[in-house]
Amino acid sequence: MAQRVQGTEDLFGGYMREWQNVCNIAGDLFSTYGFDMIETPAIEQVTTFVHGIGESTDVVRKEMFRVFSGALLERIFEQGDESHLKAKQRMAMRPEGTAGVVRAAVEHNFVPQGASPVKLWYAEPMFRGERPQKGRLRQFHQVGVECLGASDPASDAECIIMLMEFYKRLGLDASRLSLSINSMGDAACRPAYRDKVRTFILDHKDEMCEDCLERAEINPLRSFDCKNDHCREVMKQAPLVTDNLCDECREHYAQVKKYLQEAGVAYEEDPTLVRGLDYYTRTVFEVQYVGDANIGAIGGGGRYDGLMELEGGRPTPGIGFAVGFERIMLALQDAGVDISGEPEPCAYVANTVAELRDAAFRATLALREAGIRTEADYQGRSLKSQLKQADRYHARVCVVLGPDEVSAGMATVRDMRTHEQGQVPIEALSSKVAELIAR
Repeated sequence: MAQRVQGTEDLFGGYMREWQNVCNIAGDLFSTYGFDMIETPAIEQVTTFVHGIGESTDVVRKEMFRVFSGALLERIFEQGDESHLKAKQRMAMRPEGTAGVVRAAVEHNFVPQGASPVKLWYAEPMFRGERPQKGRLRQFHQVGVECLGASDPASDAECIIMLMEFYKRLGLDASRLSLSINSMGDAACRPAYRDKVRTFILDHKDEMCEDCLERAEINPLRSFDCKNDHCREVMKQAPLVTDNLCDECREHYAQVKKYLQEAGVAYEEDPTLVRGLDYYTRTVFEVQYVGDANIGAIGGGGRYDGLMELEGGRPTPGIGFAVGFERIMLALQDAGVDISGEPEPCAYVANTVAELRDAAFRATLALREAGIRTEADYQGRSLKSQLKQADRYHARVCVVLGPDEVSAGMATVRDMRTHEQGQVPIEALSSKVAELIAR
Protein backbone atom coordinates (compact mmCIF):
# COMPACT_ATOMS: atom_id res chain seq x y z
CA MET A 1 0.00 0.00 0.00
CA ALA A 2 1.34 3.43 -0.93
CA GLN A 3 2.23 5.50 2.13
CA ARG A 4 3.44 9.05 2.71
CA VAL A 5 7.10 9.63 3.53
CA GLN A 6 7.82 9.52 7.25
CA GLY A 7 7.86 13.00 8.70
CA THR A 8 5.25 14.39 6.33
CA GLU A 9 1.52 14.90 6.74
CA ASP A 10 -1.53 15.10 4.50
CA LEU A 11 -3.61 18.23 5.01
CA PHE A 12 -7.32 17.61 4.44
CA GLY A 13 -10.68 18.09 6.12
CA GLY A 14 -10.56 20.00 9.39
CA TYR A 15 -6.74 20.10 9.38
CA MET A 16 -6.72 21.80 5.99
CA ARG A 17 -9.34 24.28 7.18
CA GLU A 18 -7.06 25.07 10.15
CA TRP A 19 -4.16 25.81 7.78
CA GLN A 20 -6.40 27.92 5.57
CA ASN A 21 -7.73 29.83 8.58
CA VAL A 22 -4.19 30.48 9.85
CA CYS A 23 -3.32 31.88 6.42
CA ASN A 24 -6.50 33.98 6.29
CA ILE A 25 -5.88 35.42 9.76
CA ALA A 26 -2.28 36.16 8.79
CA GLY A 27 -3.29 37.85 5.54
CA ASP A 28 -5.91 40.02 7.21
CA LEU A 29 -3.52 41.15 9.96
CA PHE A 30 -0.37 41.60 7.90
CA SER A 31 -2.17 43.64 5.25
CA THR A 32 -3.01 46.26 7.89
CA TYR A 33 0.75 46.71 8.35
CA GLY A 34 1.28 47.03 4.58
CA PHE A 35 2.57 43.53 3.81
CA ASP A 36 1.95 41.88 0.41
CA MET A 37 2.15 38.14 -0.23
CA ILE A 38 5.07 36.44 -2.00
CA GLU A 39 5.79 32.86 -3.00
CA THR A 40 9.32 31.72 -3.79
CA PRO A 41 10.42 28.38 -5.32
CA ALA A 42 10.61 25.38 -3.03
CA ILE A 43 13.97 24.59 -4.61
CA GLU A 44 16.92 27.01 -4.62
CA GLN A 45 20.65 26.98 -5.20
CA VAL A 46 22.41 25.60 -2.13
CA THR A 47 24.50 28.77 -1.93
CA THR A 48 21.34 30.83 -1.34
CA PHE A 49 20.95 29.14 2.03
CA VAL A 50 24.64 28.68 2.87
CA HIS A 51 25.33 32.42 2.43
CA GLY A 52 22.58 33.48 4.77
CA ILE A 53 21.87 30.66 7.21
CA GLY A 54 25.56 29.87 7.69
CA GLU A 55 27.73 26.79 7.26
CA SER A 56 28.04 26.35 11.03
CA THR A 57 24.30 25.92 11.59
CA ASP A 58 22.65 22.53 12.06
CA VAL A 59 20.20 23.47 9.30
CA VAL A 60 22.97 23.59 6.66
CA ARG A 61 25.28 20.95 8.10
CA LYS A 62 22.74 18.29 9.04
CA GLU A 63 19.17 19.06 8.00
CA MET A 64 19.05 20.59 4.52
CA PHE A 65 17.71 18.33 1.76
CA ARG A 66 20.08 18.60 -1.20
CA VAL A 67 18.83 17.82 -4.70
CA PHE A 68 20.95 16.60 -7.63
CA SER A 69 20.01 16.26 -11.27
CA GLY A 70 19.70 12.81 -12.79
CA ALA A 71 22.70 13.39 -15.06
CA LEU A 72 24.91 14.38 -12.12
CA LEU A 73 23.91 11.32 -10.11
CA GLU A 74 24.55 9.11 -13.15
CA ARG A 75 28.13 10.43 -13.40
CA ILE A 76 28.64 9.80 -9.69
CA PHE A 77 27.40 6.20 -9.92
CA GLU A 78 29.31 5.46 -13.15
CA GLN A 79 32.62 7.02 -12.15
CA GLY A 80 32.41 6.54 -8.39
CA ASP A 81 33.61 10.13 -8.06
CA GLU A 82 31.80 11.87 -5.23
CA SER A 83 33.61 15.14 -5.95
CA HIS A 84 30.72 15.85 -8.31
CA LEU A 85 28.63 16.36 -5.18
CA LYS A 86 30.42 19.65 -4.70
CA ALA A 87 29.41 20.94 -8.12
CA LYS A 88 27.96 24.45 -8.26
CA GLN A 89 24.76 23.05 -9.75
CA ARG A 90 23.72 21.73 -6.35
CA MET A 91 20.21 22.65 -5.30
CA ALA A 92 18.35 22.32 -2.02
CA MET A 93 14.78 22.16 -0.80
CA ARG A 94 13.83 25.33 1.06
CA PRO A 95 14.56 24.84 4.84
CA GLU A 96 13.35 28.34 5.79
CA GLY A 97 11.76 31.34 4.10
CA THR A 98 13.97 34.39 4.61
CA ALA A 99 16.92 33.50 2.36
CA GLY A 100 14.67 32.81 -0.64
CA VAL A 101 12.74 36.05 -0.19
CA VAL A 102 15.97 38.04 0.06
CA ARG A 103 17.34 36.25 -3.03
CA ALA A 104 14.17 37.26 -4.90
CA ALA A 105 14.51 40.85 -3.66
CA VAL A 106 18.09 41.01 -4.97
CA GLU A 107 17.27 39.34 -8.28
CA HIS A 108 14.22 41.52 -9.02
CA ASN A 109 15.54 44.69 -7.33
CA PHE A 110 12.54 44.98 -5.01
CA VAL A 111 14.21 47.74 -2.98
CA PRO A 112 15.76 50.34 -5.34
CA GLN A 113 18.07 52.98 -3.89
CA GLY A 114 16.08 55.38 -1.70
CA ALA A 115 12.82 53.45 -2.10
CA SER A 116 10.34 52.89 0.71
CA PRO A 117 10.67 49.61 2.65
CA VAL A 118 9.25 46.53 0.94
CA LYS A 119 7.05 44.36 3.17
CA LEU A 120 6.35 40.76 2.17
CA TRP A 121 4.71 37.75 3.82
CA TYR A 122 4.49 34.08 2.87
CA ALA A 123 2.76 30.85 3.85
CA GLU A 124 4.65 27.87 2.45
CA PRO A 125 5.94 24.36 3.18
CA MET A 126 9.56 24.04 4.34
CA PHE A 127 11.80 20.97 4.28
CA ARG A 128 14.38 19.73 6.78
CA GLY A 129 16.03 16.38 7.41
CA GLU A 130 14.74 16.24 10.97
CA ARG A 131 14.27 13.11 13.03
CA PRO A 132 10.46 13.02 12.85
CA GLN A 133 8.78 13.68 16.17
CA LYS A 134 5.86 15.61 17.60
CA GLY A 135 5.99 19.14 16.25
CA ARG A 136 9.07 18.45 14.09
CA LEU A 137 8.46 17.18 10.58
CA ARG A 138 10.53 16.79 7.43
CA GLN A 139 7.96 18.81 5.55
CA PHE A 140 6.36 21.47 7.71
CA HIS A 141 4.58 24.76 7.12
CA GLN A 142 5.55 28.29 8.05
CA VAL A 143 3.91 31.69 7.98
CA GLY A 144 6.47 34.46 7.90
CA VAL A 145 7.10 38.14 7.15
CA GLU A 146 10.10 40.07 5.83
CA CYS A 147 10.49 43.86 5.96
CA LEU A 148 13.35 45.03 3.69
CA GLY A 149 14.80 48.52 3.76
CA ALA A 150 13.85 49.73 7.27
CA SER A 151 16.59 50.34 9.84
CA ASP A 152 14.48 52.21 12.41
CA PRO A 153 14.07 50.32 15.71
CA ALA A 154 10.33 51.02 15.37
CA SER A 155 10.25 48.42 12.57
CA ASP A 156 11.71 45.86 14.99
CA ALA A 157 9.05 46.68 17.56
CA GLU A 158 6.25 46.63 14.99
CA CYS A 159 7.31 43.17 13.81
CA ILE A 160 7.18 41.87 17.37
CA ILE A 161 3.87 43.61 18.08
CA MET A 162 2.39 42.14 14.90
CA LEU A 163 3.60 38.66 15.87
CA MET A 164 1.99 38.87 19.31
CA GLU A 165 -1.25 40.17 17.77
CA PHE A 166 -1.19 37.21 15.36
CA TYR A 167 -1.16 34.79 18.30
CA LYS A 168 -3.99 36.72 19.91
CA ARG A 169 -6.14 36.51 16.77
CA LEU A 170 -5.49 32.78 16.58
CA GLY A 171 -7.00 32.49 20.06
CA LEU A 172 -3.93 32.07 22.28
CA ASP A 173 -4.06 33.90 25.60
CA ALA A 174 -1.14 36.23 26.31
CA SER A 175 -0.64 34.51 29.69
CA ARG A 176 0.40 31.35 27.82
CA LEU A 177 3.07 33.13 25.75
CA SER A 178 6.57 34.08 26.83
CA LEU A 179 8.41 36.58 24.61
CA SER A 180 12.22 36.68 24.89
CA ILE A 181 14.34 39.37 23.22
CA ASN A 182 18.05 40.08 22.83
CA SER A 183 20.50 42.07 20.73
CA MET A 184 23.29 40.22 18.91
CA GLY A 185 25.24 43.34 17.97
CA ASP A 186 26.46 44.13 14.47
CA ALA A 187 29.59 44.08 12.31
CA ALA A 188 31.12 46.82 14.49
CA CYS A 189 30.95 45.07 17.85
CA ARG A 190 30.21 41.38 17.26
CA PRO A 191 33.65 40.26 15.95
CA ALA A 192 35.34 41.17 19.23
CA TYR A 193 32.54 39.49 21.16
CA ARG A 194 32.83 36.33 19.05
CA ASP A 195 36.54 36.20 19.88
CA LYS A 196 35.73 36.40 23.59
CA VAL A 197 33.25 33.54 23.32
CA ARG A 198 35.72 31.49 21.24
CA THR A 199 38.38 31.97 23.90
CA PHE A 200 35.90 30.97 26.61
CA ILE A 201 34.98 27.75 24.79
CA LEU A 202 38.61 26.80 24.20
CA ASP A 203 39.40 27.52 27.85
CA HIS A 204 36.65 25.00 28.73
CA LYS A 205 37.30 22.56 25.87
CA ASP A 206 37.45 19.57 28.23
CA GLU A 207 33.82 20.28 29.17
CA MET A 208 32.41 20.97 25.70
CA CYS A 209 31.11 18.55 23.10
CA GLU A 210 32.84 18.02 19.75
CA ASP A 211 30.22 20.06 17.91
CA CYS A 212 30.86 23.06 20.16
CA LEU A 213 34.61 22.77 19.65
CA GLU A 214 33.98 22.83 15.92
CA ARG A 215 31.59 25.77 16.31
CA ALA A 216 34.32 27.65 18.19
CA GLU A 217 36.27 27.87 14.93
CA ILE A 218 33.31 28.60 12.64
CA ASN A 219 30.77 30.52 14.73
CA PRO A 220 31.23 30.26 18.50
CA LEU A 221 27.86 31.93 19.21
CA ARG A 222 26.15 28.76 17.99
CA SER A 223 27.30 27.08 21.21
CA PHE A 224 24.66 29.02 23.15
CA ASP A 225 22.16 26.97 21.13
CA CYS A 226 23.79 23.57 21.74
CA LYS A 227 21.39 20.72 22.50
CA ASN A 228 23.86 19.18 24.97
CA ASP A 229 22.66 20.01 28.50
CA HIS A 230 26.17 20.16 29.96
CA CYS A 231 27.36 22.54 27.22
CA ARG A 232 24.40 24.79 27.87
CA GLU A 233 25.26 24.80 31.59
CA VAL A 234 28.88 25.75 30.85
CA MET A 235 27.81 28.48 28.40
CA LYS A 236 25.84 30.18 31.17
CA GLN A 237 29.21 31.47 32.42
CA ALA A 238 30.30 32.75 28.99
CA PRO A 239 30.59 36.50 28.26
CA LEU A 240 27.21 38.07 27.46
CA VAL A 241 26.60 39.98 24.26
CA THR A 242 24.64 42.69 26.05
CA ASP A 243 27.83 43.59 27.95
CA ASN A 244 29.73 43.94 24.66
CA LEU A 245 27.45 46.05 22.45
CA CYS A 246 28.71 49.18 20.74
CA ASP A 247 26.93 52.47 21.49
CA GLU A 248 24.78 52.33 18.33
CA CYS A 249 23.59 48.77 18.98
CA ARG A 250 22.93 49.56 22.63
CA GLU A 251 20.83 52.60 21.65
CA HIS A 252 18.95 50.61 18.98
CA TYR A 253 18.13 47.89 21.51
CA ALA A 254 17.00 50.46 24.09
CA GLN A 255 14.65 52.02 21.57
CA VAL A 256 13.12 48.65 20.65
CA LYS A 257 12.41 47.97 24.33
CA LYS A 258 10.95 51.43 24.75
CA TYR A 259 8.51 50.91 21.86
CA LEU A 260 7.47 47.50 23.19
CA GLN A 261 6.79 49.00 26.60
CA GLU A 262 4.72 51.79 25.04
CA ALA A 263 2.69 49.17 23.17
CA GLY A 264 2.10 47.18 26.37
CA VAL A 265 3.96 44.11 25.10
CA ALA A 266 5.47 42.08 27.94
CA TYR A 267 8.93 40.61 27.32
CA GLU A 268 11.92 39.08 29.06
CA GLU A 269 15.53 39.83 28.14
CA ASP A 270 17.60 36.71 27.42
CA PRO A 271 21.25 37.62 26.72
CA THR A 272 21.95 34.03 25.56
CA LEU A 273 19.26 34.07 22.85
CA VAL A 274 21.00 33.74 19.47
CA ARG A 275 18.39 31.91 17.35
CA GLY A 276 19.47 29.15 14.98
CA LEU A 277 20.60 31.05 11.88
CA ASP A 278 23.78 33.04 11.26
CA TYR A 279 22.28 35.98 9.39
CA TYR A 280 20.79 37.68 12.46
CA THR A 281 22.11 41.06 13.66
CA ARG A 282 20.97 43.27 16.52
CA THR A 283 17.40 42.44 17.57
CA VAL A 284 16.40 38.78 17.91
CA PHE A 285 13.25 37.45 19.54
CA GLU A 286 11.50 34.17 20.26
CA VAL A 287 8.08 33.17 21.61
CA GLN A 288 7.66 30.11 23.82
CA TYR A 289 4.32 28.49 24.59
CA VAL A 290 3.70 28.03 28.30
CA GLY A 291 1.27 25.18 28.94
CA ASP A 292 0.87 21.54 29.89
CA ALA A 293 2.33 20.32 26.58
CA ASN A 294 6.12 20.48 26.12
CA ILE A 295 6.02 22.42 22.86
CA GLY A 296 8.77 25.01 23.25
CA ALA A 297 9.25 27.78 20.71
CA ILE A 298 6.30 28.50 18.43
CA GLY A 299 7.86 31.37 16.50
CA GLY A 300 10.55 33.99 16.40
CA GLY A 301 12.80 36.08 14.22
CA GLY A 302 15.07 39.06 14.17
CA ARG A 303 17.01 41.64 12.20
CA TYR A 304 19.38 40.65 9.37
CA ASP A 305 21.02 43.84 8.11
CA GLY A 306 23.81 42.08 6.20
CA LEU A 307 21.88 39.36 4.39
CA MET A 308 21.13 41.31 1.19
CA GLU A 309 24.87 41.82 0.67
CA LEU A 310 25.57 38.12 1.25
CA GLU A 311 23.05 37.32 -1.51
CA GLY A 312 24.75 39.76 -3.91
CA GLY A 313 22.67 42.89 -3.34
CA ARG A 314 23.32 46.38 -2.03
CA PRO A 315 23.51 46.96 1.75
CA THR A 316 19.87 46.85 2.83
CA PRO A 317 18.53 46.39 6.37
CA GLY A 318 15.91 43.74 7.00
CA ILE A 319 13.84 42.17 9.74
CA GLY A 320 11.27 39.39 9.88
CA PHE A 321 9.82 36.42 11.72
CA ALA A 322 8.43 32.97 11.04
CA VAL A 323 5.77 30.89 12.80
CA GLY A 324 5.51 27.11 12.49
CA PHE A 325 1.98 25.94 11.70
CA GLU A 326 2.40 22.49 13.24
CA ARG A 327 3.76 23.95 16.48
CA ILE A 328 0.92 26.48 16.55
CA MET A 329 -1.63 23.69 16.23
CA LEU A 330 -0.08 21.83 19.19
CA ALA A 331 -0.33 25.01 21.27
CA LEU A 332 -3.94 25.63 20.22
CA GLN A 333 -4.88 22.03 21.05
CA ASP A 334 -3.24 22.33 24.47
CA ALA A 335 -5.13 25.58 25.07
CA GLY A 336 -8.42 24.00 23.97
CA VAL A 337 -8.83 26.34 21.00
CA ASP A 338 -10.41 25.01 17.79
CA ILE A 339 -9.89 27.12 14.67
CA SER A 340 -11.01 24.50 12.14
CA GLY A 341 -14.47 26.03 11.95
CA GLU A 342 -17.41 24.52 10.12
CA PRO A 343 -17.28 23.41 6.49
CA GLU A 344 -18.66 25.98 4.09
CA PRO A 345 -22.50 25.75 4.16
CA CYS A 346 -23.96 23.97 1.17
CA ALA A 347 -27.16 23.00 -0.55
CA TYR A 348 -28.07 19.50 -1.69
CA VAL A 349 -30.22 18.74 -4.75
CA ALA A 350 -32.17 15.48 -4.55
CA ASN A 351 -34.50 13.84 -7.05
CA THR A 352 -37.28 11.38 -6.24
CA VAL A 353 -37.01 9.33 -9.45
CA ALA A 354 -34.13 8.58 -11.79
CA GLU A 355 -35.93 10.22 -14.71
CA LEU A 356 -35.45 13.60 -13.04
CA ARG A 357 -31.66 13.35 -12.95
CA ASP A 358 -31.38 15.89 -15.80
CA ALA A 359 -33.58 18.36 -13.92
CA ALA A 360 -31.43 17.89 -10.82
CA PHE A 361 -28.32 18.49 -12.92
CA ARG A 362 -29.72 21.80 -14.24
CA ALA A 363 -30.75 22.93 -10.74
CA THR A 364 -27.29 22.09 -9.41
CA LEU A 365 -25.63 24.18 -12.12
CA ALA A 366 -27.96 27.12 -11.47
CA LEU A 367 -27.19 27.12 -7.75
CA ARG A 368 -23.44 26.93 -8.35
CA GLU A 369 -23.62 29.77 -10.88
CA ALA A 370 -25.23 31.81 -8.09
CA GLY A 371 -22.14 31.17 -5.93
CA ILE A 372 -23.77 28.54 -3.70
CA ARG A 373 -21.77 25.45 -2.79
CA THR A 374 -23.96 22.60 -4.02
CA GLU A 375 -23.84 18.81 -3.84
CA ALA A 376 -25.97 16.16 -5.53
CA ASP A 377 -26.27 12.40 -5.97
CA TYR A 378 -24.05 10.74 -8.58
CA GLN A 379 -24.71 7.11 -7.70
CA GLY A 380 -28.43 6.61 -8.35
CA ARG A 381 -29.36 6.50 -4.66
CA SER A 382 -32.90 6.37 -3.32
CA LEU A 383 -34.41 9.59 -1.95
CA LYS A 384 -33.92 8.31 1.59
CA SER A 385 -30.24 7.65 0.91
CA GLN A 386 -29.86 11.04 -0.76
CA LEU A 387 -31.21 12.80 2.33
CA LYS A 388 -28.76 10.85 4.52
CA GLN A 389 -25.98 11.94 2.20
CA ALA A 390 -27.16 15.54 2.54
CA ASP A 391 -26.74 15.19 6.32
CA ARG A 392 -23.21 13.87 5.86
CA TYR A 393 -22.41 16.96 3.77
CA HIS A 394 -23.88 19.10 6.59
CA ALA A 395 -26.21 20.64 4.01
CA ARG A 396 -28.18 23.63 5.31
CA VAL A 397 -30.79 23.34 2.55
CA CYS A 398 -32.10 20.42 0.56
CA VAL A 399 -33.84 20.92 -2.79
CA VAL A 400 -36.14 18.00 -3.66
CA LEU A 401 -37.35 17.56 -7.24
CA GLY A 402 -40.37 15.31 -7.85
CA PRO A 403 -42.43 14.71 -11.04
CA ASP A 404 -45.34 16.89 -9.92
CA GLU A 405 -43.11 19.77 -8.82
CA VAL A 406 -41.02 19.74 -12.00
CA SER A 407 -44.08 19.61 -14.30
CA ALA A 408 -45.43 22.66 -12.45
CA GLY A 409 -42.07 24.50 -12.65
CA MET A 410 -41.59 24.24 -8.88
CA ALA A 411 -39.12 22.69 -6.42
CA THR A 412 -39.49 21.70 -2.77
CA VAL A 413 -37.00 23.51 -0.55
CA ARG A 414 -36.32 22.09 2.92
CA ASP A 415 -34.51 23.93 5.72
CA MET A 416 -32.38 21.12 7.19
CA ARG A 417 -32.11 22.86 10.57
CA THR A 418 -35.80 23.57 11.21
CA HIS A 419 -37.13 20.85 8.87
CA GLU A 420 -39.59 23.39 7.50
CA GLN A 421 -40.21 23.12 3.79
CA GLY A 422 -42.22 24.73 1.00
CA GLN A 423 -42.44 24.96 -2.74
CA VAL A 424 -40.55 27.60 -4.70
CA PRO A 425 -40.67 28.47 -8.43
CA ILE A 426 -37.59 27.13 -10.24
CA GLU A 427 -36.64 30.63 -11.40
CA ALA A 428 -36.56 31.82 -7.76
CA LEU A 429 -34.71 28.75 -6.45
CA SER A 430 -31.24 30.31 -6.19
CA SER A 431 -32.38 33.39 -4.30
CA LYS A 432 -34.49 31.33 -1.85
CA VAL A 433 -31.66 28.87 -1.14
CA ALA A 434 -29.18 31.74 -0.64
CA GLU A 435 -31.62 33.39 1.78
CA LEU A 436 -32.02 30.22 3.84
CA ILE A 437 -28.26 29.58 4.00
CA ALA A 438 -27.57 33.18 5.04
CA ARG A 439 -30.25 32.95 7.72
